[in-house]
Amino acid sequence: QVQLVESGGGLVQAGGSLRLSCAASARSFSINTIGWFRQAPGKEREFVGGIKWISSRTTYADSVKGRFTISRDNAKNTVYLQMNSLKPEDTAVYYCAADTLRRWDIPTLSHEYSYWGQGTQVTVSS
Repeated sequence: QVQLVESGGGLVQAGGSLRLSCAASARSFSINTIGWFRQAPGKEREFVGGIKWISSRTTYADSVKGRFTISRDNAKNTVYLQMNSLKPEDTAVYYCAADTLRRWDIPTLSHEYSYWGQGTQVTVSS
């Protein structure tokens, strides 16, 4: 079992920044990828980006590329989502998720992730 806890959400004005954290439980050795997803009201959950736990290789959705950065601190078992130049359309509940399968690619579909955090609200005002 892997437990994930997100933190760092809040209210920010357009153009501002926030950093979300995703802390993994002690069984993080089983993690292969951490993905970040978001879900706005009335919309489907969408992939934001992901990071390989060992290599730190990352990938991002086109909608956030150049504005969001994912990093990890293995000593703290924590992955970060740095969000800059925020837009009102970034408003959503943000989730981190863990994939424990051994594969090269970074999954982009929510059903490919086995463990999920509780989510944290990000609201960007115009």
